[in-house]
Amino acid sequence: MTRDKDAILHLYNKILPTLATRIHLNLTDITPLFNDFGLEKMVDIWTKASDADDDTPISIENGNVQYMGLKLRLEGFQRAGVPPFDVTKDLLFKLGHTTYEVGPGKNIVWLEKLYGEAWTESETADIAQRWCKDVIDEITQRLERLT
Repeated sequence: MTRDKDAILHLYNKILPTLATRIHLNLTDITPLFNDFGLEKMVDIWTKASDADDDTPISIENGNVQYMGLKLRLEGFQRAGVPPFDVTKDLLFKLGHTTYEVGPGKNIVWLEKLYGEAWTESETADIAQRWCKDVIDEITQRLERLT
């Protein structure tokens, strides 16, 4: 199976929401520390593949999206004696021709999957846990610098 509209829609409509639910559960102790919290799906419609047709717009509909994922926003950390701060973090799906890579950045790969290959419960839990650990580590580092 190769990257196409159906493969991308499966990731967007099934895999990302499942990961988002798990991530949200993992962050229930963290989110109350901030004024606002958001976790949303995102699609990069700006990055063109090197072999892309210049006339075809980048979209899920056209099956030529290169990146999608989840974007976390934690805004207005509240604690006495600490200046408020925000944290934003992405979990990226880098969509190749026959496989896609999942990780916290374009060059960091935690998992590689074939399109159409089912996610196991442990893969979902592992990716969510690793990403939440990165979020908590970032908050901890910010607090250490501020105090």
